Amino acid sequence: MNTNIKRLTTGLLLALAIGAASASDLVDTATTSLNLKIFSAALKAAGFRETLKSTGPYTVFAPNDSAFNRMPPGTWDALSKDKVRLAALLAHHVIPGKMLITEIKPGKAETVQGDFLTLKSDNGKVTVDQANVIESDLNADNGVIHVIDTVLIPQ
Repeated sequence: MNTNIKRLTTGLLLALAIGAASASDLVDTATTSLNLKIFSAALKAAGFRETLKSTGPYTVFAPNDSAFNRMPPGTWDALSKDKVRLAALLAHHVIPGKMLITEIKPGKAETVQGDFLTLKSDNGKVTVDQANVIESDLNADNGVIHVIDTVLIPQ
């Protein structure tokens, strides 16, 4: 039996055994969020859904729909047509490991893409590079999503 199928089956049986109706991974969590529709569509377009459906855990800084809508004209259209660049952009928003908002410490954090984000936490206000965390701790079985107000562009 395929290892991924075996893990999924084991996870579903465990969830049912403890009374849960269904598991919710990072993709499911993003998809059901009202303000992450463009982010969810980008995951699908880039073929990045499988990464965020895997075991993880991951911390995802997901730009809300308004953040995507504020990108310079033509940027989203160009990205959505280039799977490789879009996947790199999405990977720039994901950090290995699960960090709840109260666990974020100031400093650099390496993304799954291999570059770094600058995290700041000051009197309850958390920023990631130039983006503000505007909604936090959307928990999933394989990590957590923090919604941000700006699309982070890799250097």
